[in-house]
Amino acid sequence: MKRRVVITGMGVLSSIGNTKEEMWKNLVEGVCGIAPITHFDASSMKVKIAGEVKNLEPERYFDSTVTKRLDRSTLFALIASKQAYQEAHLPKTINHDRFGVYVSSGIGGLATIEEETQKMIERGSDRISPFFVPNSIINLIGGQIAIQFQAKGPNIPIVTACASGNNAIGEAMRAIQTNHIDYAFCGASEAPITALGVGGFAAMRALNTSNDPHQSSIPFDKRRSGFVMAEGSGILIIEEYNHAKQREAHILGELVGYGTNCDAYHITSPDPDAEGMTKCMTLALKDAKLKPHQIDYINAHGTSTPLNDRYETRAIKCVFKKDAYLIPISSTKASIGHSLAAAGAIEAIITTMALQNGVVPPTIHYEETDPECDLNYTANHPISKELKYAMSNSFGFGGQNAVIIIKKYEE
Repeated sequence: MKRRVVITGMGVLSSIGNTKEEMWKNLVEGVCGIAPITHFDASSMKVKIAGEVKNLEPERYFDSTVTKRLDRSTLFALIASKQAYQEAHLPKTINHDRFGVYVSSGIGGLATIEEETQKMIERGSDRISPFFVPNSIINLIGGQIAIQFQAKGPNIPIVTACASGNNAIGEAMRAIQTNHIDYAFCGASEAPITALGVGGFAAMRALNTSNDPHQSSIPFDKRRSGFVMAEGSGILIIEEYNHAKQREAHILGELVGYGTNCDAYHITSPDPDAEGMTKCMTLALKDAKLKPHQIDYINAHGTSTPLNDRYETRAIKCVFKKDAYLIPISSTKASIGHSLAAAGAIEAIITTMALQNGVVPPTIHYEETDPECDLNYTANHPISKELKYAMSNSFGFGGQNAVIIIKKYEE
């Protein structure tokens, strides 16, 4: 029998808030975190806007000796982990050998790679920093978390592009369910807003080029033409239910379903038949032992790209049939932008808070209906609704699909 898994801590950095409370308030109020890029001079680039994390204050969480040499992707993850750890109030007496870290990134230390490459070109290979490799490889994002919090269980970064956050949460959940560990940090972190990162995605024609913060990330809208890159981190602490109850932890939500698969179709495009997405949502429902009509809210992947939004809508219709038109759906990337691997983890936190508050957050900027995207996307205004089960979708390049289902926790 699978053990129950609950959420006891959540930490987040996003373009609309550097705590979960700030992010949620701004999300429900329709605040947009997309703005002109400040991390580098983007004046000569096609894309000049992004969802940057603002007013970062690392010193609130760590001494400068910990943070001064870190890549931004690792720094984000450490801060979000500290927030989650403080909320979870894990006792020091826990078995640290059964404390895992499942924290990922799609790209890792991209700014470090870019800076050190430029340094090598201009000054020679002898001037490369000894911190180049530790700051650029993805596993050391989780490794730094493990060191700071003495998490001595498995440290496994699940790298599946934009599905990474959900995959990390789902795999950590399974490790607890099957009694391999009792506690875990899980989620993802991303800091891709560099000249190379923005230029690379723009070269693929994946990004919106309007450079209007309020007309760029417009999921499911007929005018959509690409996503807006963002950065940030979402980290959850999850643990086995009886452990949480025994220590009288404040339980935020329960993870009840997880599905993952691969389209095996194309390096960037989802399968036009939406077969992989459909099967993935079905796998998550089966894992949760739920019928489609029991889902009260869907946090969509909703990237604002022509193909993803169309095919995700198609998949939702395949899974939910006539109920697809009744379930409130939202893409919170309209407010935050698309933080790649971190998106699913941030959205897991949003989904949990939607369940806690009985509020479906809006898809802002929605104006023009697309005949192929004709579901209830909670346009522009939040709605209050009793929510018990919610689904959060993440789909990534390479046909990577990951879906989690979260249940509102009630005594």
